[in-house]
Amino acid sequence: MPRPLPLQHVTIHGHSVRYRRGGEGEPILLIHGLAGSSRTWDSVIPALVDHHDVIAPDLLGHGESAKPIGDYSLGAFASGLRDFLSVIGVPSLTIVGHSFGGGVAMQLAYQHPHLVDRLVLVGSGGLGREVSWLLRLLTLPGAEYLMPIGFPKPLVDSANDVGRQLGKRDIRAPKLGEFWRAYSSLAGAANRTAFVRTMRGVIEPSGQVVDASDRLYLAAHVPTLIMWGDQDGMIPVSHAHRAHELIPTSRLEILEGIGHFPHVEAPEVFCETLLEFVDSTKPASTQHEHLRDLLVDGT
Repeated sequence: MPRPLPLQHVTIHGHSVRYRRGGEGEPILLIHGLAGSSRTWDSVIPALVDHHDVIAPDLLGHGESAKPIGDYSLGAFASGLRDFLSVIGVPSLTIVGHSFGGGVAMQLAYQHPHLVDRLVLVGSGGLGREVSWLLRLLTLPGAEYLMPIGFPKPLVDSANDVGRQLGKRDIRAPKLGEFWRAYSSLAGAANRTAFVRTMRGVIEPSGQVVDASDRLYLAAHVPTLIMWGDQDGMIPVSHAHRAHELIPTSRLEILEGIGHFPHVEAPEVFCETLLEFVDSTKPASTQHEHLRDLLVDGT
């Protein structure tokens, strides 16, 4: 397996933001989900950098980026990515968001439409109430005080050692590995705090509290791809169909036998689908003025 791109670093508003970047061509931004990091894209970055300038940040509170005590709302993440893109000198690009990252991508498209040439939603949050019972359970009052028991660092370290040994023997379970990567990231106190703050901004015990459905009409003039696994146990595939209905111009790709991590479970199909979509559509840069008009009058 190719080695991951090395982490780079910028400081934004006094906070360290780590990211991976490689390749040349039209830029693509990859936004990970809750408890994730830029490492979630390791299986697809090698194929994508052959064609594009690929940028994969660790969102604040995640991965190797800073974990300040502050605002972890969707709006704050969108503004943070706007500033990040300004610092690295990217005026607009194709934005790919997975799970929570899909919610961030939609918020970015809503707040800063001039940045978005194309929108790709992969098992995206923010499209309906339904979400897995585990995430709802973790939003219950006091859950953060029980998490150190559920995520003990010695257990995580031991399991990581086992995982490395299995990897050396080429024994891999991609979906399980991605779940474990997210789980193990919560062994650190700072990570858990940021995770809880982020999650409670979008989920409550009864389900997701943020729904972008009433603003999806704004995406009608942005090339949009919705990609979902039909076996997604975290966010139901019905959300993909509903979003597709609300964005009639969108493309819908349902991947059979795939769960919540298409980019990990079926990286070849993921890359083929994404690259074909980008190659066959024109960026929305020339349509941003029209989008601003839509935002004002809602027609």
